[in-house]
Amino acid sequence: MRKEEKTALIQQMQEGFGRASIALVSEYKGMTAGESADMRRRLRAIRGEMRVAKNTLIRRAIKDTPYAALDAQLGGPVGLILSFEDPVELAKAVSGFDRELGEKFKIRGGVLDGKPLTPDDVQALATLPPKEVVMAQLLGLLNAPATRLVRLLNEPGSMMARAIDAIGKKNGAGAAAEGA
Repeated sequence: MRKEEKTALIQQMQEGFGRASIALVSEYKGMTAGESADMRRRLRAIRGEMRVAKNTLIRRAIKDTPYAALDAQLGGPVGLILSFEDPVELAKAVSGFDRELGEKFKIRGGVLDGKPLTPDDVQALATLPPKEVVMAQLLGLLNAPATRLVRLLNEPGSMMARAIDAIGKKNGAGAAAEGA
């Protein structure tokens, strides 16, 4: 690779890191071209990508970025997996690859919001519910106190209306009996 190509590759990786929400480092040994192509296709479907580059180029790309913690996980043949959308969705997809491919594919770790992740952290991230479900749960929690307050404020008026209705029915039944 010529110097211009290396510089361009580093620039592309830096742009990817600038847009990424999470970055993972994976080991791949013995994967077939078909398995690799399938993995890349599935990652693209969830707005992610996998890159393979020399460790020195990756180190230059992550230098002075929030992803500098990836440096400790580099060494040997590694794949760099980036997600530009939901980190949980990427973690679920990568965990699926890990189960499907067994020894051919392993996660070494990653970085989320500038914080290093271990393989166990990535697995824990994969067990979280999707973003939409978490947002709905949060909305329910925020809405519950307001609903209880409205019910509490409405209750005295409701009790009064029920009492008047009961008295009216009682008097109405008594008045109907007197008239007959």
